[in-house]
Amino acid sequence: MNEVRPQLEELLFSSLENVLVGSVEVTDMVVRVEALSTARQAICPGCERPSGRIHGSYLRFPHDLPTAGKSVVVALRVRRFVCAEASCSRKTFAEQVPGLTRRFGRRTERLRSTLISVGLALAGRAGARMTDIFVTPVSRNTLLRMIASLPDPPTATPRVVGVDEYAQRKGRIYGTVLVDVETRRPIDLLPDREADTLAAWLTQRPGIEIICRDRAPFFAEGATRGAPHALQVADRWHLWHNLGEAAEKCVYRHRGCLRPTPEQLEKPREEPEPSMSSPWPTGHRFAERTRAKHATIHALLSAGHSKRSVARQLGMTLNTILRFSRAATPEEMFTGQWQNRATRLDVFKPYLDQRWQEGCTNAWKLWEEIKEQGYPRGYASVRDYVSRNLRGKPQPIGPRPPSARAVTRWILTRPDALPESDRIHLKAVLANCPELTTLVDYVRSFGRMVTELQGDRLPEWIASARTTTDLPSLSRFAQHLERDLDAVVAGLTLPWSSGVVEGHVNRIKMLKRQMYGRAGFQLLRKRVLLAS
Repeated sequence: MNEVRPQLEELLFSSLENVLVGSVEVTDMVVRVEALSTARQAICPGCERPSGRIHGSYLRFPHDLPTAGKSVVVALRVRRFVCAEASCSRKTFAEQVPGLTRRFGRRTERLRSTLISVGLALAGRAGARMTDIFVTPVSRNTLLRMIASLPDPPTATPRVVGVDEYAQRKGRIYGTVLVDVETRRPIDLLPDREADTLAAWLTQRPGIEIICRDRAPFFAEGATRGAPHALQVADRWHLWHNLGEAAEKCVYRHRGCLRPTPEQLEKPREEPEPSMSSPWPTGHRFAERTRAKHATIHALLSAGHSKRSVARQLGMTLNTILRFSRAATPEEMFTGQWQNRATRLDVFKPYLDQRWQEGCTNAWKLWEEIKEQGYPRGYASVRDYVSRNLRGKPQPIGPRPPSARAVTRWILTRPDALPESDRIHLKAVLANCPELTTLVDYVRSFGRMVTELQGDRLPEWIASARTTTDLPSLSRFAQHLERDLDAVVAGLTLPWSSGVVEGHVNRIKMLKRQMYGRAGFQLLRKRVLLAS
């Protein structure tokens, strides 16, 4: 055993000093290691003075990392020392082995660091399942408490910082994430996205020179108040995204130009009008039952039965038999049950018919369009009208026109990257609409500014775009750019952007979903800052 003991000390406690292994006992489930501390003195945690006067000793049993699929327990004998300082409030104190134990700790430091790494990577439930595989089972709450007890990592004041929002509860609660753009690491998380909170954070860090952000007004105001000397840079992706939204509105405004006018090669065949259009719905259970009753009653009357006899045979009243006998056809029995009544949809029916002929067959889309025009009711009435009155109508002859979103995608795509078929379709659309041709020129001009970083051309582009009366959405987009002109020009001139911040926002979403409702702000902040 004397020859094996130095090897055990090197294997188990190679990075520790003043630890002596006494014996190792291996059972079916547990490895028990008996060890003791050999330090001659210890530091008092109260007055921080060393002391070598021993008061007594006791055993501690911290759990260590498993080995060979078995849990390891260290039976560590530690000593209590008498404090050498008479004025110290602590008369005695227990020694701590650096790198092995801590006060009130039930696990060794290396096991603790391993569990923290598991918790930072997998959070509560998944981390607890992983610790079962490590033969060191702990609960999910223990892992989360260990993460919450960690101190914040030390960070230096960045030179270039990126700012963006993230959702703690989508649509209700939002926070702010700040990232060092140069090192691509998160710096801090703020509990809200208010301008005052961001301004206070920036005021405490006067060394920030560049702030990358989107065009949200609260970020612009907070950056201006908190770091007035810093250069603000608007993100290019957000600028291009906003231009795409404005372009789609312009295309939708001119959706009538998307369908080419077909040539009338031959006169359409006129179908004969039906002699009488029945107001009865075909296949309706009440209509079919009334038709059957009408046929039965008239058959019995034709066979010579009296009206009273027919009433007795069919179990009906005489007045009902009289009404059916006076009606030559079942349609005459119609008394208003299926008769068209005035509804609030009547005013919008011509528009719905026109859009149906233009190729829009989505009832939800039609409802959204008339809702913008003032229709006060819900989607169900539009859905019923489309299914009963429009589904059976034939569509216009010719190919279905492209949607406004598809045309917008063609316009926003680089011309040399556009497939040949899409290029042909876009050319056909532009041939019928000079306004969309103008839109294409403005979009591609803005695209060259974005890709080639030609921000000095932006004021001229804005002045020209604001004069486009046929494209009001583009004009409003240019007007909004003018309100944040300095940041937009910097975004189209400098290489900085908020792309790395968007990546961390997606990472925050993943971390938040991992914690199954336990992702409070403090715990989420620890994982974002420490697990990167």
